[in-house]
Amino acid sequence: EPLTLRQIFAIPGAKAVMVTFFCYCALEQTAILWASSYLTLHRGVPPQTAAGFASLFCIGITVGRGASGFLTMKLSDSQMIRLGEGVIAAGIALVLLPLGQTVTLIGLILVGLGCAPIYPCVIHSTPAHFGAERSQAVIGVQMASAYVGTCLMPPLFGLIAAHLSVALFPVYLLALLACMTLMHERLLRQTRPLSK
Repeated sequence: EPLTLRQIFAIPGAKAVMVTFFCYCALEQTAILWASSYLTLHRGVPPQTAAGFASLFCIGITVGRGASGFLTMKLSDSQMIRLGEGVIAAGIALVLLPLGQTVTLIGLILVGLGCAPIYPCVIHSTPAHFGAERSQAVIGVQMASAYVGTCLMPPLFGLIAAHLSVALFPVYLLALLACMTLMHERLLRQTRPLSK
């Protein structure tokens, strides 16, 4: 018998993992879609150069996913996610600091590298957190929240950029990262008996 949405929401940690996934996908998609606009409009980078810089974010994710495969042999899913969050935070800090285009570029690559392990590790850790019998249902709602984050949050930043300032791009990413980190830690607390 498939679980209803109400039953899934009642599972300890289910809401926390949904918000974690929502924030992760919102952060990744906002970075992909708005990095070049931020570089051009706020940092004065020529549009062609900015587009090339922004593509390095995706290269960061790709390289990071490859490296993550090796790191997972040594680190647990939660350690990998925390490592990713730390690298994203370092990357956003470099984008925030007015240290020139090269540092901003390195920051974007670091954000991409940090994003790499989070998506696969959240999915992979689902059976450990929620039990094998409930993991399919929980993964279903995780994917739904991922799509909502992907579709909703980049346009929301577009409104912020239009009405306030595109300079808020790294602040927006930082807010999503903070929410994701808090919710992932809550998930670990709420599901500890199962996952240990």
